Amino acid sequence: MRMKALALMAALALLGACESAPKDAGAGAGTGTQNTIVPGSQQDLVVNVGDRVFFGFDRSDLSAEARATLDRQAQWLKTYGNVNVTIEGHADERGTREYNLALGERRANAVKKYLVAQGINTARVKTISYGKERPAVVGSGEAAWAQNRRGVTVVD
Repeated sequence: MRMKALALMAALALLGACESAPKDAGAGAGTGTQNTIVPGSQQDLVVNVGDRVFFGFDRSDLSAEARATLDRQAQWLKTYGNVNVTIEGHADERGTREYNLALGERRANAVKKYLVAQGINTARVKTISYGKERPAVVGSGEAAWAQNRRGVTVVD
């Protein structure tokens, strides 16, 4: 019984040692100024609009969900007319390097074409394909592959 009590106390002491307060704890408390997202930044895009769209297997056409995200991105880009972006095209791990680079390029161009059709100046949107070289999720399986078949909008 005594050993169990000692073990419990040791575990509690260990947990207490691991606890730490956030660096900015208390900053802005009660003032409503805790939001540190800079308008027009990458973080603003990610948090308030969404920075990526997903594609089906071996596809580069845009789903209704992808078009809805891109509609929000187009509106955001119209709000921040001084922001330029790069569209990254990605593929899952299946297929050759060359095939996936071409597929990533088609996906990036599909995203760019949609944004331009929504009124975004083509000079503000660059594209690049990474193929399967930069997976968002490491692993082999449909869940990982679905996350890696994507177009990502990155603020330049």
